[in-house]
Amino acid sequence: MTYRKTDDVIAKLTPEQYRVTQQSGTERPFTGEYDKHYEPGIYVDVVSGEPLFASSAKFNSGCGWPAFSKPIDNVTELSDTTHGMRRVEVRSKHGDSHLGHVFNDGPREKGGLRYCINSASLRFVPRAEMEAQGYGQYLIQVEEK
Repeated sequence: MTYRKTDDVIAKLTPEQYRVTQQSGTERPFTGEYDKHYEPGIYVDVVSGEPLFASSAKFNSGCGWPAFSKPIDNVTELSDTTHGMRRVEVRSKHGDSHLGHVFNDGPREKGGLRYCINSASLRFVPRAEMEAQGYGQYLIQVEEK
């Protein structure tokens, strides 16, 4: 499967999805649709469709945004010094969407990282639909709940 950003997909984004993914915005905490979402499946880039995070790596960090202990693949990490802070920005590899940031305060038993991700940058693919949508190779990373 080929993952890329296209003008057609960008034109279909909601204003919030556009602000977050294309303008490096951040949604307000506790407002995103995936903050308290724990259904088995994977989360993909809303722009390119590239697989980013599995539900098995998701945890409740209490921060107000979806939190993951590790990515499946397809993320890049960049230095971010905006807003007078020093952080590590997370972007999708092929779509170049702003996803959020990664911090070193995640669960130690899961590697110690917390990928703090905006719901607006994600599309959820339920486990039952993964094969049909071309994500069957990632089924092994999704736990039954």
